[in-house]
Formats: sequence, structure tokens, C-alpha cells
Amino acid sequence: MTTQTPSAIQTERLTKSYGTARGIIDLDLTILEGEVFGFLGPNGAGKTTTIRLLMDLIRPTSGHASIFGKDAHKESVAIKAFTGYLPGELALWNNLTGRQILTYLANLRGGVDPHAIQSLAARLQLDPGKKFREYSKGNKQKVGLVQAFMHQPRLLILDEPTAGLDPLNQQEFFKMLSEAHARGATVFLSSHVLSEVEHTSDRVGIIREGRLVRVAPVRDIVAEKRYHVALTLGLPVTPDLQQTFANLPGVSNLTATDHTLQFVVQGSLDPVVKQAADYPVLSLTSREPSLEEAFLTYYR
Repeated sequence: MTTQTPSAIQTERLTKSYGTARGIIDLDLTILEGEVFGFLGPNGAGKTTTIRLLMDLIRPTSGHASIFGKDAHKESVAIKAFTGYLPGELALWNNLTGRQILTYLANLRGGVDPHAIQSLAARLQLDPGKKFREYSKGNKQKVGLVQAFMHQPRLLILDEPTAGLDPLNQQEFFKMLSEAHARGATVFLSSHVLSEVEHTSDRVGIIREGRLVRVAPVRDIVAEKRYHVALTLGLPVTPDLQQTFANLPGVSNLTATDHTLQFVVQGSLDPVVKQAADYPVLSLTSREPSLEEAFLTYYR
């Protein structure tokens, strides 16, 4: 008998209306305990609105949200105690240093191991002695990441976490995320940077104009996209040969030039490979689908 993984985040017909402006509409979402969930959509799609509702920073027009079984509104203080939250627009105290800000936030949590704060700051190459107003956007983001991770939270809710980070610090962030996941933390990561979601998430949700249009494992969404294939043969491509490949399952958009066939394959490449084996093949290249290509199909 298999046991079902409990949910960490659950929303039921969660709706936020801003009048004429778009919010979110009837959002039904389940995020399982211990998974990394990527929440994808362009700016204005409803990602930040969803997160602010979960954190009880705004109230829903209708619907309900719960986090580890606790009501997101009525029990928001208890939820914040075990959550590491990074907002999309980080606003802290300009006249305080990074160290003072992190110490203050740690004290609000009842105390955090100073060595954990120092270690995270060092990993992200953050100078905690500067005042917040003196930091670049990237360094402000580092302060936000340190305060989100410093207490080893049960749940991480991160809104555009790599914004402003250089590539080296992005890689360090991914390591931090992997370590948190390995110790059992649940991660809800909102982003429009598709590559970071593809490489970090177990499942992905795609939100479009306030509505959730797809939830699936990353590999499933990528698999739905078509492959782009180029096949170069050791003989000229005749009309009959061209038609042979055009008739294969899933093949479309076929073009031919001299010795080369280019086409798109939806689904398995196996029929193409087996058919190509009947001819002298000089090269066969297949560009695997990316999450970005799959994502864009929901916005066309």
C-alpha cells in the first residue's frame, strides 16, 4: 500500500480581482511536501499576486489557501515562522547595514545561528558591513536570499530569486536550493527565467493571464514539444525518398536540399532513426526541446 505525499500548499478557487486590472482567477494548485515547484509566467501573469496571497500580504476576493494544513490568512503568523520568503521587490531599511538588517530579522525569529548567517553571506560574496542603500540590486538580492535561507525553513517561497545576480552567484544559489531540497524543504519558486526552473524543479505550473493553464513534471512538458531534426545522407534526396520520411509518424514541416532533410518530429524519434538506417547516413542531429519552447506554446 502506497502512502500519498501530503500537500505543502493547497489553493482552492483562489481569486484576486483588482477591478479592471488582472489578478488571478480560480487558481486550484497543490504543491507536495518536499518538492521543488516552479511557477512560470511572464510579468503580469499573476505569479506575485499568488505569492502575496499565500503570505497573507493581500486578501483574496474569493477562494481559500492553506499551507501545511494551516489557513493562509487566519494562521499566517504561524506559517511565517517556518517559511523563508523572498519578495519580488525587496524593500528593507536603507540606513541599516546588511549585518544590522539580518541581525534584526534573526531576532524577530527568536534567534538564528550567527554562523549560518555568516556562512550564507560568504557563499554569496556579500559584504554585510555596507548600508543597504549602498548596495547594487544584486547585493540587495543577496541580503534577501540570506534572510530567506538563514533559519533553514521548512518552506521556501521565492519570487524571482536570481534577479540581479551574476552567473557565479546564480550557481551558488542553485547549490543552496539543492541543499535545502535535500534536507526535505519544500520550495515554491516563481520565475520567468525558464532555464532555472527547468534545472531545479520537480514540477512546473504555467500561469497565463491569471489562470493556471498547465501543471506537470518538467520532463512531461518538455516531451510535448517537437524535436527539430537534420538528416544528411550519402546520396541525393529524391522526391520518393523525401516522401518516405514525410509519411513517418509525427513528421511535419519537411524540407530537402541536396543531401539533407530537415523536419520536425512530434513524439518519439524511433521511427525516424529506424528509417534512416536504410540509407547511408553522414550525420543526424536532433535538437532536444527546451522548457522555453514548451512554455511559449501556451502563450501563442
